[in-house]
Amino acid sequence: MAKKETEKEDNFALAKENYIYLIIGFAIIIIGFLLMMGGGSENPDVFNEKELFSFQRITLAPIVVLFGFLFEIWAIMKKPKE
Repeated sequence: MAKKETEKEDNFALAKENYIYLIIGFAIIIIGFLLMMGGGSENPDVFNEKELFSFQRITLAPIVVLFGFLFEIWAIMKKPKE
């Protein structure tokens, strides 16, 4: 039995749409880690508590990273449109 030439076989585990969402989720995670880095200190010998324990580093960045990981899980579980 010969296969029809017009028939296309996809051997990927996920659809193209899922891979696009995975890339977007990865970018969100990277943004979260960049937010966690924050700015550098001008003098490494001086401890600046306000910079180190800022809202951006302690609260916002971990929430963004967590959202990125949840987005990744959703991207894997999402059923592609047919």
